[in-house]
Amino acid sequence: MSGRDPDRRRALLDAADRVIMTEGPAVSMAAIAAEAGITKPILYRHFGDKHGLYQALADRHVRTVIAQLRPELAATGADLRGRARAAIGVYLDLIAANLNLYRFLFHRAGAEDSRVRSHMTALVRSLGEELGGMLAAERVVPDPTRAQVLGHAFVGMVQTTGDWWLDHPEVGRDQVVEGLVDVIATALTPRTATAARAAGHGRAPTRTTRVPPPGNPR
Repeated sequence: MSGRDPDRRRALLDAADRVIMTEGPAVSMAAIAAEAGITKPILYRHFGDKHGLYQALADRHVRTVIAQLRPELAATGADLRGRARAAIGVYLDLIAANLNLYRFLFHRAGAEDSRVRSHMTALVRSLGEELGGMLAAERVVPDPTRAQVLGHAFVGMVQTTGDWWLDHPEVGRDQVVEGLVDVIATALTPRTATAARAAGHGRAPTRTTRVPPPGNPR
């Protein structure tokens, strides 16, 4: 809320982070307040309500993830596979190291509060738009519309695959990274004319031979 001490607000979010990471995504608001040394009503007063606390945590962590991905995506002098590999690796490492926070935000908070879910969706969508703009600006994908489609597709694919991977610790991190990189590299491979037609531009017109009327010599 406006007018609140930003240092105090930051300290409360730090307390929320600590108890969520310790107790897991099902942690109670009372436990978060106790970790901060205050009562639940006072906790809510600093953020407006539970929605405000959820949104503040989402802003803090989703924006942090995006900020750490940007340098990897925009690295100059690196080939696309290398950049994709680095960015995906950073993302998987971040969510694995902050598993309870990730599940609190994307599973619990998003399920409990549609406003928070919409807010996080908007943050993730902004990264897709940014990636699409980068693909178009670098002429990796010259068509701006196709660049946006691929930008959002890549971000969504990595997010949902990462969510699946967290539930399958038996699958190696590098195996997931390389699988995703292969899909991205294939999608960015220049399409041939034949592939373009197969993707929706229609078949090439077939040539027809004119048959003369009966009795007329050719």
